[in-house]
Amino acid sequence: MTETVLDEIRRRADERPDAAAWCADLGEGRSKAGSYAELLGRVEELAAGLRDAALPEFDGEGARLGLVAPQGVDFVENALAILAVGGCLVPIPDDTASTAQEAIAERARLHGLVRVGRDGTREVTVLPERGAVDGAGDAEFRRLRPAYLRFTSGTTHRRKGVIIGHARILERLAAANRGLGIGPGDRVLWLLPMAHHFVVSILLYLRYGATILLPKGSLARDVLAFAAREGATVFYASPYHYNLMAKDQGETRLESVRLAISTAEGLRAEIADRFALRFGLPLRQALGIIEVGLPVIDLEDPEPGALGHPLPDYDVWLRGEDGAPVKTSDEGHTGEICIRGPGLFDAYLDPWSPARELLEPDGFRTGDQGWFDAKGRLHLAGRRSNRINMAGMKFFSEEVEAVLDQVPGVRRSRVSARSHPHLGEIPVAELELEAGTPELARKELAAHCRAQLEAYKVPREFRVVEALPLTATGKLERSPGFTEER
Repeated sequence: MTETVLDEIRRRADERPDAAAWCADLGEGRSKAGSYAELLGRVEELAAGLRDAALPEFDGEGARLGLVAPQGVDFVENALAILAVGGCLVPIPDDTASTAQEAIAERARLHGLVRVGRDGTREVTVLPERGAVDGAGDAEFRRLRPAYLRFTSGTTHRRKGVIIGHARILERLAAANRGLGIGPGDRVLWLLPMAHHFVVSILLYLRYGATILLPKGSLARDVLAFAAREGATVFYASPYHYNLMAKDQGETRLESVRLAISTAEGLRAEIADRFALRFGLPLRQALGIIEVGLPVIDLEDPEPGALGHPLPDYDVWLRGEDGAPVKTSDEGHTGEICIRGPGLFDAYLDPWSPARELLEPDGFRTGDQGWFDAKGRLHLAGRRSNRINMAGMKFFSEEVEAVLDQVPGVRRSRVSARSHPHLGEIPVAELELEAGTPELARKELAAHCRAQLEAYKVPREFRVVEALPLTATGKLERSPGFTEER
């Protein structure tokens, strides 16, 4: 039978049973740690409880089990317990409304639901039979040896259910760690939501014997104090978290940190610059894709704005409009980013679509447009669906948003295409302002854009909205066109 990541974690526990698997900040300068032996003991205890609950399908592989749990050790232990009984983990954010949780349960055809309270109490529910996901009585689904099912963020379309089997998980962990180099001596400070980031992160750290550091919250002063006290060697966080830390006015340094990875959204140059100035440590951007893993990391010669170099195991190439590779790549000659390599996903859930039918001949087509610079670093130009074509001149919404987001008082912006009878499309902008910011004049906004952009990229309309919608992972939610004020 195929090895699983849990088998590897068990080996780490056998080799170093007393090594810390996790360490949590309790506040007021106190921490609590748990060893690998204790972690695996707790996992087996929880797994026994799942078996006692008489959940279906445990005579084979692939019971789809939803997990609603707060951030922290409880999430890790219960997720591993689901894997231990041969289940397929379906994480559900614990702040998701009950109606949305029910919708996920229906789409994933969950067999059971594990719900963990903030006080650690656990409830296991057997759900009514909802049918198979593959049109073949779940036989095809089980043949994948499924371990993980997660829905994409849904920035531009209906969220896809991505299925990853045990073999693919081990492949992508090995490929990612050839770049990250995580080992038993590392102490990884974790700030991202586990319901959205778990495979090439939490599972990777435990697979390679590291310690996961779990802050009590996201306040910069507390996070930095905890990281310094516990000797963090790796940071894994989003630009949002790094921006908070860069603004900290305290004296805490990060002397023990060897690697600070930024992921989940694009890293703006000003955040990277402020962080480097405050801590003397470069931020390394990483491109994480649920269907692929971690194929690109800015490990060498980092440059804000660049995603970095593809890791050795991955073939990252640019597909032109004609389907052929883009031969001359630069900022003015982009192509769709396509990826081949180990650990790519096994299937989409709904409608059921085995990956083998989708990955040939191009590999995984990301839908993102990109280009390579002279040093071989990959840059993201924008989503193809966010491309605006004005009188034959094409550009991306993200480029204009990056300029608008620099305007003092602008919290975030969203640029969309509006149909025009003569020009085809024109750019229009929505702005969400920081609290207390007075209304911004259109002339000032247009002048700011003209100073940094070609004239055709300047939005023809600016509209202030109360709040721009975000996905569950904090990304800007896109709409087919210009939205009304809300």
